[in-house]
Amino acid sequence: MRDGSKTRAKIVTEALRLFAQKGVAGTSIRDIAGAVGVAEAALYRHFPSKDALSRSLFLDGYARLAGDILAADQAHARFDTKITRIVEVFCDLFDEDRALFTFLLLSQHAHLAEVPHEAGKNVVEAVHSIFAGAMQRREIREHDTDLLTAMALGIVAQPAIFTLYGRLQGPLRHRAPDMAKAILALVG
Repeated sequence: MRDGSKTRAKIVTEALRLFAQKGVAGTSIRDIAGAVGVAEAALYRHFPSKDALSRSLFLDGYARLAGDILAADQAHARFDTKITRIVEVFCDLFDEDRALFTFLLLSQHAHLAEVPHEAGKNVVEAVHSIFAGAMQRREIREHDTDLLTAMALGIVAQPAIFTLYGRLQGPLRHRAPDMAKAILALVG
């Protein structure tokens, strides 16, 4: 890796950590530069502003998660297995990269309007397409797909929030089977 690539990677890592910890509004360019160990001007060589950095981190992380969800969908034929694996994808991201998960969760309202409406880049569209496909194949009964998507995402998000705030302890992955069962019960 060139020096610039290493610096950019460190900016991403430290910005995610700080954004997850203090929020975007509560984090300054000075905070990020200090954590990276560079002058503030060095950050501007990689990102034109804190908002551009936040937007880039969100769109990249959100697209990665959407891609992982679609890969889990494509890797499994049975609907119940797909749901279990997709829940595990969320849980694994939470357990392995809590800063990214937290940032995505806390920053979604600022950036969701900027996310393309395609399943490969949008978590909501990816989950929606999985439920819509299952209905078309008659694997599950007809539902309001938007409401079903919202409720299923809530089944995953709320335990993550409880874990972030110390209400639940341990890895979220240990709760994946129960969350998957709740989603499968939801679809009947």
